Amino acid sequence: MIVCKFGGSSLSDAPHIEKVQKIVHGDDERRIVVVSAPGKRSGNDEKVTDLLYRCAHLVAEGKSCRAVFDAIAARYTDILSGLGMEHDFFLPILAEVREHIEAGAGDHWAASRGEYLSARLVAAYFGWEFLETEGRIIIADDGSVDETTYERLREALDPKKRYVVPGFYGSNSHGKVQTFSRGGSDITGAIISRAIGAQVYENWTDVSGVYRIDPRLVEGATVVDRMTYREVRELAAVGASVFHEEAIAPVITASIPINVKNTNAPSDEGTWIVEGRECDGHPLAGVSAKGGFSRLTVHKLMLFKRTGIRHALLTMMRVFGVRPVFSLYGIDSIVWFFETSQASEGVLQAMCARLRSEFALDSIEVDHAHAVVGVVGAFVNEDPALVGVVSSALERAQIPITFLNYGSSATSMLIGVEERDSKAAVTTLYHALFA
Repeated sequence: MIVCKFGGSSLSDAPHIEKVQKIVHGDDERRIVVVSAPGKRSGNDEKVTDLLYRCAHLVAEGKSCRAVFDAIAARYTDILSGLGMEHDFFLPILAEVREHIEAGAGDHWAASRGEYLSARLVAAYFGWEFLETEGRIIIADDGSVDETTYERLREALDPKKRYVVPGFYGSNSHGKVQTFSRGGSDITGAIISRAIGAQVYENWTDVSGVYRIDPRLVEGATVVDRMTYREVRELAAVGASVFHEEAIAPVITASIPINVKNTNAPSDEGTWIVEGRECDGHPLAGVSAKGGFSRLTVHKLMLFKRTGIRHALLTMMRVFGVRPVFSLYGIDSIVWFFETSQASEGVLQAMCARLRSEFALDSIEVDHAHAVVGVVGAFVNEDPALVGVVSSALERAQIPITFLNYGSSATSMLIGVEERDSKAAVTTLYHALFA
């Protein structure tokens, strides 16, 4: 059995949904389809999920969301018309969703309705079963998937039937609708794949696989034919956006291969994501960068003589809403990189004052506008010349390096640069390593 997940670009309008149906009918093993909410139809369009969030925010402010919801409803009725379907069965569903949002159902519930409505529509068009994920996919308090999820899904799925499943949401431990992070329909597809032991998890999007670099940066950028689960996770962590990094976890234990394919070019082989691969002269998978980071540097003589100091510092930082993504360690210092959006300047000043006082730090500093570049490949550590190639290429391009982390991961080298240099750094390294 094959599980297929189709992203928002693949479900943006009626012609795209017709393509989806043709793809699904092209292989009898494609028996479960996971859908996202309709995405943008053009560059100046809005995603349905963004409109639903806006509805929830308007209601929370005591304002009417009727005009925005009417635009959402129009997206779905336009699709129904384009597919030659009647509207009558769908109008009460739309009305129920609007009533719940207006009653204050909240962000998570409102945002989840894009996928819910998409799945109801596609299931009706295909003539397949609709499978609700609320109450079946259980999201733990830490964001992980509760293990009871897989048994609940196995009990609900009849192998003789075909299903359309909404992505992006499940329920929390209190039984309320809970969404994953944006792009989380990838996670739903992976969960379904593990639950039924799929032979392949197909992830359909608007590009023909995972590129070695963002194709908007380099004309003629190449697609990776085959890469490992770990390579995908590490590329996603530094900004590559084709596949959600958290979607790897459910399939990795079951060794289910993932095939990233293009809805608009279904004959393209795409990228295969598997447990392991041979080097075959290609030790590296790709290069990417993620900006929007701030850097927190703490220093104290004999810092690590105090047992549990790192954990204690992190616990205090979380009180202020700061959760680091990358870290570096010296003999008497720690450097953490966190997303700048996590805290305002006022909050950061209060946090630094508290940390300095609580832990008697010699110094603590925060500065902004940082980016992290990742050179990712399953065989990174087997190329002793890589550090020299990377540093020399950036030096020639006159791009200063703020840090270089090689050896802490078997799959990636991380390079710190100023955010303004991130695109130039990525393109420079791509030409040095792949061209």
